[in-house]
Formats: sequence, C-alpha cells, structure tokens
Amino acid sequence: MALRLPTAAAKGLLDITPELLREWHCKAILLDVDNTLSHHGSQTPFDGSVQWVRKMEAAGFSLIIVSNNTKERIAPFAKQFGLPFLWRACKPLPIGYLKAAKQLGVRCKEAVIVGDQVFTDIIGANVIGMRSILLEPAEKEHGWSFRVRRRLEIPVRKKVKVKGRWIEHSKQKGTGFE
Repeated sequence: MALRLPTAAAKGLLDITPELLREWHCKAILLDVDNTLSHHGSQTPFDGSVQWVRKMEAAGFSLIIVSNNTKERIAPFAKQFGLPFLWRACKPLPIGYLKAAKQLGVRCKEAVIVGDQVFTDIIGANVIGMRSILLEPAEKEHGWSFRVRRRLEIPVRKKVKVKGRWIEHSKQKGTGFE
C-alpha cells in the first residue's frame, strides 16, 4: 500500500497552498492535466486553475505540465497556462518525472506532482522519492480501464483520510480564491 499512498490528498487544485509546499521544501510543481486542470479531454481549464498557477509562480514555484497524452492534446492546453510541458511522459515510469525535474532545475525531493490517479501520478512519484498530492477526480471516466483503476483506488483514498493526509478546503479569506 505504501507505494500507492500519496503524501497528501485534496478535493481539488485550489486547496493546495504555497505555504503547504514551502513546509515540504518544494521548489517545483508537476501538474497532470485530465481531471486535475480540466475535464477529461477538454481544452477548457477548470475555473480558478489559471489563477492558481499564476499565484504559485508569484510565490516562487516553477511549474510544468506532465501528461501521458499526445502533443496535440497537451500543447494548446499548456499554452493557455503559459507553462512548459512534457507529453507521452510514460507515467508511472520514472523517465517523465526525472525529465521534468531536470527541466525545472530541481532534485526530485524538491518537487511535488499533483494528479488524480494513484496508478500513474502517485506510484511514479513514490518510486523516485517525489512528493505527491492526489486529487479527487472531477468526473467519472467512461472507459472500462478507468472504472477498474478507480475501484482499485478506493482503499488508498480511504487510507489517506484515516492517516490524516487530507488537505482541508482553502477557500477562506486571504487565499485569493474567494
């Protein structure tokens, strides 16, 4: 189970604060796309996600989009955020994480990946010693492989809450997302 367990979990991207990442001594953020920054396959970012990226940049973090999707899917999406990106990253294999950390000029332990899937985002981060934040998926995917993986994630998501790794909702005064 430890290989599947994220450093922390949150309902959505906007719950992650610069203060939390500073506590972890992070300098860089790797971002998944589908169900993290947008609905699956959509080119429209979630409300507040572009502003969240700007806030993190202003706080001194380097960011990059890391996806298993094609360049055609990711390039126009990343352009909306003004972020560099890696496509066909082969998550959970270490290569995409290592490439992203190198591109941002940080060691793996100075980075965090934010994503919605245990079997790609979280396992890959744990293999190389990178912190991870598991988000709740914004929607249910319809493919059979997604349904199987989501079912296998249930015990992990329960354990996150039991172990006190849940990040509380941060839509409070002063967060910039009121």
